[in-house]
Amino acid sequence: MEFSIVLVPGLAVVVGLALGLLGGGGSILMVPLLTYVAGMEPKEAIAASLFVVGVTSLVSVVAHARRGNVRWRTGLVFGAAGMAGALGGGLVGGHLPGTLLMVAFALMMVATAVTMIRGRRTPRDGGSEPGPLPLRRIVVDGLVVGAVTGLVGAGGGFLVVPALVLLGGLAMPVAVGTSLLVITMKSFAGLTGYLTTVSLDWGLVAAVTAVAVVGSLLGARLTDLVPETVLRRGFGIFVLVMGVFVLTQELPAPLGQVVVVVAVVAASLVLVCRLVGDACPLVLRPRPQP
Repeated sequence: MEFSIVLVPGLAVVVGLALGLLGGGGSILMVPLLTYVAGMEPKEAIAASLFVVGVTSLVSVVAHARRGNVRWRTGLVFGAAGMAGALGGGLVGGHLPGTLLMVAFALMMVATAVTMIRGRRTPRDGGSEPGPLPLRRIVVDGLVVGAVTGLVGAGGGFLVVPALVLLGGLAMPVAVGTSLLVITMKSFAGLTGYLTTVSLDWGLVAAVTAVAVVGSLLGARLTDLVPETVLRRGFGIFVLVMGVFVLTQELPAPLGQVVVVVAVVAASLVLVCRLVGDACPLVLRPRPQP
């Protein structure tokens, strides 16, 4: 137990670093950390994660705003819609089995990781600065992503960043900064829903939050120094690994081993395709333009 008390705040620095650098990844690390290391019940871990990630994102978004990496209009509208979805998700999640929440959490991680690794299409205008997302799309995406965030305590950055990058065409640094604004709003809304059914150890939560903030400030300074492609693909690979890990922990014994085997086979196929290049039959090639 004493080892866990020391280890949890130490690993929380990595949580903050992920949030500041990638605009997400906080809940992806924090929920398993609080569940498997700190020994919290899944519902308590989700609620605590929402608080830690919300406070850390709030501090980090200030650092990103100073660098001009926050699209305020898009973020505020997306975040407002997300708060409504997160509040509803938090209210529902407090009454669902913990194992179900963790499995859903892991499946969302895997699906989003694949999307991030594949990347987005090159803009038709040759990469000019994109305009704001259509209002209807912002609201719909915000509601859906917010509901996921409130329900499983995750889906903040690792769903918002892909939405802003893949659908909105934002550059990765801007998507990261804007994502942190959205995460802040949705996290506190989801926490409100969970606190109707869950009690937290606020001493531990405060300690984890403090060290996570330190990591987020460091991560924010590194964002503009790391290439966009490296950020996106590195983020995707990291999320994929964590998703597979959570599935192996939550699924019954035979299924857990199957997940590992499937993941290893899939990773091997991707590696082979990277080596053979265009000769790989799994590579989808764009159709020639008329």
